[in-house]
Amino acid sequence: METGIRSHGPHGERAAADLAVRLSSALPEATRTDLATRAAYTSDASIYRQLPAAILHPRNADDVRRAVRIAADLDTPVTARGGGTSVAGNAIGPGLVVDFSRHMKRIISIDPDQCTAVVEPGVVLDELRAAAQPYGLTFGPDPSTHSRCTLGGMIGNNACGSHSVAWGTTADNVERLQMLLPDGRELDLARGTSGDEQVDARLTRLRDDNLALLRTELGRFPRQISGYGLSHLLPEKGFDVAKALVGSEATCGVALAATVRLIRPPRARVLLVLGFHDVYEAAACAPLLAKAGALTVEGMDEDLLAALRARPGKANAGAELPPGRAWLYCEVGGATRQEATMAAHALADLAADSSRAVITDASQTRALWRIREEGAGTATRLVDGGEAWPGWEDSAVPPEHLASYLRDLHELLREYGRRGVVYGHFGEGCVHVRSDWDLTTEAGLRGYREIITAAADLVVHYGGSLSGEHGDGRARSELLSRMYSPAVLSAFAGFKAVFDPGNLLNPGLIVDPKKLDEDVRPGPGHDLLSLTPVHALHQDGGSLASALRRCVGVGKCRQTTGPMCPSFQATRDELHSTRGRARALAEMLRGESLPDGWRSTEVRDALDLCLSCKACRSECPANVDMATYKAEFLHHHYARRLRPLSHYSMGWLPVWSRFASAAPRLVNGVTSVPTAAKLLKKLGGIEPRRDIPRFAEESFVEWFAHRKRARGRTSESSAPSVVLWPDTFTNYLAPQVGQAAVEVLEALGYQVLLPEATVCCGLTWHSTGQLGMAKRVLQSSIRALRTSLSAGHPVVGLEPSCTVMLRNESIELLPDLPEARQLSENTLTLAEFVAHRDHWPFRRLDASAIVQPHCHQEATSGFDADQAVLERLGLAADMVSSGCCGLAGNFGFEQGHWEVSQSCAERELYPKVRNAQPEQFIVADGFSCRTQIDQGTRRQGMHLAELLRAALVTDPAT
Repeated sequence: METGIRSHGPHGERAAADLAVRLSSALPEATRTDLATRAAYTSDASIYRQLPAAILHPRNADDVRRAVRIAADLDTPVTARGGGTSVAGNAIGPGLVVDFSRHMKRIISIDPDQCTAVVEPGVVLDELRAAAQPYGLTFGPDPSTHSRCTLGGMIGNNACGSHSVAWGTTADNVERLQMLLPDGRELDLARGTSGDEQVDARLTRLRDDNLALLRTELGRFPRQISGYGLSHLLPEKGFDVAKALVGSEATCGVALAATVRLIRPPRARVLLVLGFHDVYEAAACAPLLAKAGALTVEGMDEDLLAALRARPGKANAGAELPPGRAWLYCEVGGATRQEATMAAHALADLAADSSRAVITDASQTRALWRIREEGAGTATRLVDGGEAWPGWEDSAVPPEHLASYLRDLHELLREYGRRGVVYGHFGEGCVHVRSDWDLTTEAGLRGYREIITAAADLVVHYGGSLSGEHGDGRARSELLSRMYSPAVLSAFAGFKAVFDPGNLLNPGLIVDPKKLDEDVRPGPGHDLLSLTPVHALHQDGGSLASALRRCVGVGKCRQTTGPMCPSFQATRDELHSTRGRARALAEMLRGESLPDGWRSTEVRDALDLCLSCKACRSECPANVDMATYKAEFLHHHYARRLRPLSHYSMGWLPVWSRFASAAPRLVNGVTSVPTAAKLLKKLGGIEPRRDIPRFAEESFVEWFAHRKRARGRTSESSAPSVVLWPDTFTNYLAPQVGQAAVEVLEALGYQVLLPEATVCCGLTWHSTGQLGMAKRVLQSSIRALRTSLSAGHPVVGLEPSCTVMLRNESIELLPDLPEARQLSENTLTLAEFVAHRDHWPFRRLDASAIVQPHCHQEATSGFDADQAVLERLGLAADMVSSGCCGLAGNFGFEQGHWEVSQSCAERELYPKVRNAQPEQFIVADGFSCRTQIDQGTRRQGMHLAELLRAALVTDPAT
C-alpha cells in the first residue's frame, strides 16, 4: 500500500536551527530554546534520550496552530507532551516539543447531567477528578501517576490504571476530540464522523478493505493497546473516529481539547488485600475476582515490598499487608460502608486459600495504595541497591493466561541472568516489570535486544499485546511486526497517512519505527564512574552518575500538591522540577549537549531555584536527593573562582555572626538604618525586600556560661548528661530557644552540657556548595565532642537542618571518620528525646496550633516524635502539609528568589497563619520557618522547646 509517509531529510539540523529562530520571533513568550530547558526535555519516564530543538509552552490553541504551521513549513518533527510520565519513550523528539501542561490546563466545562467534561490537554487528572467530585463524579481511568499525568497524555497513550477493570480504558471514556492536523486543518472527531467528509471517506475505505483483519487481529481483549485502535472504526463499533485516535501517541494529530465521559463511583469503597503463597497463585486468582465485580485487581510480589523497605525513611509507614509473598488489591464498592465491607468479605471467600485484610481506615488505605502506586519508582532500585529500568513494561495477555505467562517470563529473565520486579493490573492481565538491564555497554545493549525480542515472542505466544497501556513508543514499535501480520501493519501505515502523510508528528513510533535499542540512556560510553564526588554517596557506590540515574522520570516532582517540588509548583516549569534538574545534570555528565562540564552555566541556572529542601529524598519514589547533587555541583562549579556575593554573606553566616556577637547593639543599630541596610544587602547579594535578622544581645553560649557561673558548685549534678548542640541560629539569633531547651531537659532530670569549644555543623557552607570548608568546620566540631561521644552522651539538636547535617551529611562528607558515624547515631531531635519519657513534667495545654514541620527533618527522620509530643501536650495540631516554608536558609535571602520564596509560603503556610486565632500557637522549629512567618505575616512562631517550657508544671523561672 502506498502510504505517502516519508522520513525527514538530511537537512534536519539546519531546519531545527531555523525552527528555533522562527518560533522565538513569532511566539517569544511561549518558546524556549535555551540549552538548559532543552536538556530538561531530553527524556520522559523511559530509557530513551533525544535532545529537542525547541520547547513550546502554548498559552492557547492559537499558539499551537502557529507553531505547528512553522514546523510544517520547515519539515521539522512535532511531539506533543503532557506530564511526560510514560515509560515507552513517546514524549520526546528531535524537533519541537509542545508541552501543554504549563498553561493549557483549563477544565472548560463539566456537565453533571450528561456526565461529561470538556478539557484542554494539559489538565492534570487529579485536578479533573477534584473538579468533578462535588457532582459525585470522577474520571474512570486512573494511572498511578494520577497526581501529575495529563488528560492529553492519557489520550495519547490510552492510559488505563487500576480501575480500568471496572471503568475501562481512556478510549472507552473519550466522547469527542478536537484535533489539529499538520496541514492546519482541524477535525472534530466523534462517534460516526471525523468532521471532514474526505477523511471519513478514506477511513471508511481503509476499514472496508480490512474488515476481516480488524475483527480477528484487533480488539481481542481490553488491554490490547498496541498499534492503532482501528477496531473502533468497525460498523458494529459505530465508526468511532475519536476512540480510534486515542492511543495514537500524537502521531496523527495534536489534540487541542477533548470531551470525556465521567462516571459515578459507588458512594462507599473499601480495600480488600489478599495475600498469596506466590505471585503465580495471585495471578491465577485475579480473573475470577475481576469477573466477580471488583473495582480493582492490582497485583504485586514480595520483591516490590522488599525494594520499598530497603528505601531510606518511612515510605511504607502505616501499611500492614496480610501474610503472603504476593498480594492482590481489590477495591470493593457499595451504597454504604457496611455494604461495601460485606461485599469485600464475600469477594475474599472466592479466594479461599488466601489471607485477607479488609481496610476501611482512610490513612491505612492511602499507605497501602502508595506501595502499589509508587512501584514505578521504587522498583528502580533492587534490594541490594542494583539499578533496575523499564524496557519490558506494560505487556498484557488475556487474564486467564497471566499465571503461565509470568512463570515463563521469570524463567526468561533467569535464563538471561536478569532480575525483575513484577507488579501490575492482574485483573486484566497487564504486567509491569523493572529489570537490571545493562544499558551502559555495547554488549549490554545487545543482550537487552535479545531478551526484549524473546519477551515479545513470549507474549505473542499467549495471544497477548506488547502494550497493555502507555502505547508502543520507541520501546515496542519495532516489535509490532512480531505481533501483527504485514497486512495489519500496512493498515496502520494507511491510517497514519490519512492524517499525517508527511510523517511530521512524532515520527519513529508505530509506523516506520526507530530501533528499540537506539537513543538509549545512559548508553555506552556515558557512565562517568571515574568522576569522584566529595560526598560519599554511599547508596550509589560513590558514583554521581549512578545517583542521577535514580531519576527514571516518573515525575512525582511535578505534582501540584504536597511537599515536592516547591519551585516547580511555583513556576510549573519542567526545568524547575527535580526531574528537569536531574536531566540537566545527566546531560552535563554526557558532555554532548552541555559540553562545559562543571562550569556549565546552564546547569547552574537549572539548579538556581532548587530550595535544597530535601523533599525529593523521601517523596520521590526513587529517593533522588537533589539538595546533595546541587551542593556537589556548586562546589565544583565555583572551585578556584569568585562566587556569588550571597555565598560569602549567607554561606559564611557562622563567622559573621560570631563577629557580630562582639557588638550586637552596634550591628543591630546599623542594620536598622534603611540606607545602611540597603547597602549591606547589596554588598551581600541579599534580596532588598528581606529584613536582616537581629542579633541577640547575649548569645545562648554566653547565657549558659553566666548561668553556670552564677550557680557555682550547685550546678554540678549526678544526673545523666545530655549534650545540647548550640547551632549558629540558636546561639546568636534565637538564644531563647536554647534557654528553653536547657530548662526542659533539666526538668526531665538531665544535666545539660555544651561542647567544649565553639562548634558548627557546616550547614551554610554545605548549602552554598563550599564543601571543603564544610568538612573542615564539621571535623573541628566533632573533635570538640570527642569526650562526650566517648561517654556515650546523647546529642540533642534544636535547629532541624543542623540536626540533619549531624545525622546524615556528616557521614557523607566524612565517611572515614569513626566519630562522625558515632555522632550520627547519637544525635536526636528534642522531640525524639522527650516524646516517650516516663517522667513527664508538663501540663496539658488543651489548645490548638498551626504546625510547620521542617522540610529537612520531614525528609529524613520524619515528624512522628513531634506529633507524639504535641498529642501528650493536648494540642490539636493543624499541620502544614505543603513542605518547605519557602525561605529555605540562604535561598529566600538571595536576590532573584523572592517570588518563588513567597509563592511557596502562599501555598498553605501563610494562609493558615493569617487565619489563625490570636490564642493559637504557631509552632515551627526551623529558624528559617519562623523568620518567614514573621516577615510574611507578622505573627511570631515558637520552637517546640518554648512550647514545652511554657507547659512545665513547675516554672523554672519562679
